[in-house]
Amino acid sequence: MITFNEHIMQFQLDTAHTSYVMRVKEGFLEHVYWGALLDTGDHSYMRREQGRASFSPHLEGCRGPILDDIPLEYPCFGRGDLRTPALEVLNPDGSDIADLRYVSRKIINGKPVLNGLPAFYAEEGDRVQTLCIKLRDSFSALECDLYYSVYEDLDLVTRHAEISNCGAQALTLIGAASACVDLDRCDFDVISNYGTHEKERMIERTPLVHGKMEFASRRGSSGHVHNPFIILASRSADEDKGEVYAVTLVYSGCHSMSAEGGQYDTCRVVAGINPDGFRWQLSPGETFVTPEAALVYSAQGLGGMSRTFHRAINDCLIRGKYRNRRRPVLLNSWEACYFGFDESKLMQIGACAADLGMEMLVIDDGWFGVRNNDTTSLGDWYINRAKLPNGFDNIHKMLHEKGCGLGIWFEPEMISPNSDLYRAHPDWCLHVAGRPRSEGRHQLMLDLSRQDVCDHIYESLASLLRTGTVDYIKWDFNRNAAEVGSALLPPEKQGEVLHRYYLGLYSVLERLVTDFPDVLFESCSGGGGRYDCGMLYYMPQTWTSDNSDAIERLKIQYGTSLIYPLSSMTGHVSASPNHQTGHVTPLNTRFNVALTGSFGYELDPTKLSDEEKKFVTETAAIYKKYGDTLVNGDHYRLRSNYTEDCAAWCTVSPDRSVCIAVYVNTHVRVYPRNEHLVLKGLDENAYYRDTLEGKVYSGKQLMGYGVAVDRNYEYSSAMWILEKVK
Repeated sequence: MITFNEHIMQFQLDTAHTSYVMRVKEGFLEHVYWGALLDTGDHSYMRREQGRASFSPHLEGCRGPILDDIPLEYPCFGRGDLRTPALEVLNPDGSDIADLRYVSRKIINGKPVLNGLPAFYAEEGDRVQTLCIKLRDSFSALECDLYYSVYEDLDLVTRHAEISNCGAQALTLIGAASACVDLDRCDFDVISNYGTHEKERMIERTPLVHGKMEFASRRGSSGHVHNPFIILASRSADEDKGEVYAVTLVYSGCHSMSAEGGQYDTCRVVAGINPDGFRWQLSPGETFVTPEAALVYSAQGLGGMSRTFHRAINDCLIRGKYRNRRRPVLLNSWEACYFGFDESKLMQIGACAADLGMEMLVIDDGWFGVRNNDTTSLGDWYINRAKLPNGFDNIHKMLHEKGCGLGIWFEPEMISPNSDLYRAHPDWCLHVAGRPRSEGRHQLMLDLSRQDVCDHIYESLASLLRTGTVDYIKWDFNRNAAEVGSALLPPEKQGEVLHRYYLGLYSVLERLVTDFPDVLFESCSGGGGRYDCGMLYYMPQTWTSDNSDAIERLKIQYGTSLIYPLSSMTGHVSASPNHQTGHVTPLNTRFNVALTGSFGYELDPTKLSDEEKKFVTETAAIYKKYGDTLVNGDHYRLRSNYTEDCAAWCTVSPDRSVCIAVYVNTHVRVYPRNEHLVLKGLDENAYYRDTLEGKVYSGKQLMGYGVAVDRNYEYSSAMWILEKVK
């Protein structure tokens, strides 16, 4: 609910459990409060004017406010606020000053669609309101509309800015953030992530310093190294208690997420497009729309924050046929045969997989062009008839007769220099004329800022999807950007290329998911290198990491779960010894770790023993029965192998009738203690039967002492599937 008190010029944005408060004073939009739910009233006493200058200038000849000591909702560079700005503009006279003052407001029921960008959405009947506050710089005629959408039932607030040039001359945006929040304290821990290929979203928790802590990508995508989220947690906050403030970005390109400890023990959080390399020429009459930021406050610790994001992403970001539904059990061919397959091999693998209860065979890299290794053919999206003389027809027919679908791997944003497409269109890649073209994985990036390139990519996929033989697309993206330039844009617009690239990508994806609503799309970027809310708007799941080792996956999936729900995580049971690490891990542990909202196998099923095949059939049945619980349930992180010799978690169905709990040993000590696992989220007044063992527990027992755990050997694990006794 949004309320405006005109007498004191105060805005209050309330969800079921949180409030976000702003006010207008001397024309500036000031932040007042963000936290637990408040009564509706005058909250101006929370903003105390200190008059602290410390070399910072007053406005209007030492009579006006000191912007460097005011919490601003959308601070600008150039008039005395010397902290990180949300907006920086280059004016026609060469100055970089912006001075945004309040003009007007409007309250809208529901949520407007962002033009050309992914965003959280509202449906008819949802309790969602949107506040639009107009700010204006009277000197430059620059206007900024700040949008705040309030999801009352989800404890979610989303923000974005729309910046318009209402003057007669062009302006240049140097930086345009999606959101800024000024908090009046800095005694926080900053929880962020770091990573690389096959080691994504490792978690770091560090005290906020006096200074700027930035977690960013300049890589042409959201990236493996820093995911686009930032969390501020009170020093004592843990999984169950303590204040947590979190911001994530609905964007797949270069980002910047920063927290700045101020000179007066305050904190400023700024989230948006990375300003490094970004320049956007804003001609008269034009508007620039920033990506959306999503904000969550929780008084129930990190677990409460995560479950809020999980519900919001599942219910109001993911769309289409597979929203709130389990995904097909699939077999991916990559670790089964890499590039070395033909129709006969795939028919054998597919038939065996279907007989074991799998529902989708995915043909990974190598089915197109003359692709027998990673040095050629990206862009030549025609079927390799040397490997597949009948195309997909025979495989598709056999699979569908067995109730199984067919999927294929694509990397449509890339082009191999050794390809027919490159020889025909060498200017279609990102490049700077006269400079060498850097290759990554023997490939270049196509220039999706161009409409002709976007149309070609769409048609490459659509022509195959129209045949009706393809039910699933794994969409990959396997390099970072370099020599970013477009042959079609003039010099003054070259700083727009990467953002225009993502506007082009999103336009292609929107066309595809609209025209082929029954196709399941999975995002991938060398695993989790583009795992973000922007891609989840079009593709309901992401290949979490190219590292399929169950023990290595524990930290990766833990870090991913801070923001992203299980429904978005793809987990596969791979071969042992593992192809990345060489670890030898029990089959049941590989299954227990891979059992996320999107589950499958990545091995050659024809090489399994009869006992292993029986296990695969049984586990596929488990996922089919409980997949909806994994997709829609409340996820609780119970133990962390960041700090212990184990990892554990449980997922509880929304009605608390089913609980799936997992415990994994990562290291076994001599003479271990009598271990037990305390569960969370159950009905304490109910009784639950362990469907695997038959034992009945009370809810109080399970959330008091928990279940007993045998720490038999390293990498062993246990799963409990508990159903409420009627």
